[in-house]
Amino acid sequence: MFVQIFTTGGTIDKVYFDALSEYQIGEPMVGELLDQARVGFEYGVESLVRKDSLELDESDRELIHARVAACPHEHILITHGTDTMTVTGADLADIEGKVIVLTGAMQPARFRDSDALFNLGLALGALNCLPHGVYVAMSGRVFPVDQVRKNRLAGRFESAAED
Repeated sequence: MFVQIFTTGGTIDKVYFDALSEYQIGEPMVGELLDQARVGFEYGVESLVRKDSLELDESDRELIHARVAACPHEHILITHGTDTMTVTGADLADIEGKVIVLTGAMQPARFRDSDALFNLGLALGALNCLPHGVYVAMSGRVFPVDQVRKNRLAGRFESAAED
């Protein structure tokens, strides 16, 4: 299996220089995380944008859509900021013949207590098992993109049907 990974920035790639500074989106962390995990598959990483997901605009989502649609590979992983992950995922729903999984982190991957590695592993496992479609892999669960929401208060993703 070959996995094409597209990075878009978001918390997973954030860098904080000290407690008083603003964050910056750094280099994509996914390659380093996969190297540390000693994965047994081939992958490619392409950075599309380096933005907080709240700063993504229509042209950014058009770029993401175009690169995913044009990708010759069936298995697509997108690292993305959590605030608008479902918006981007919904924009990809018309792409057929691919398994597309979006994931990210609530804490930067560079932090010791980050959920980044866990979410990345979940997303890669999902890519191995899911039928074609668009999914979000966060908080220990995998959701169809149209059936998930971010619960900011609880700090996790959950089924849109949960109350």
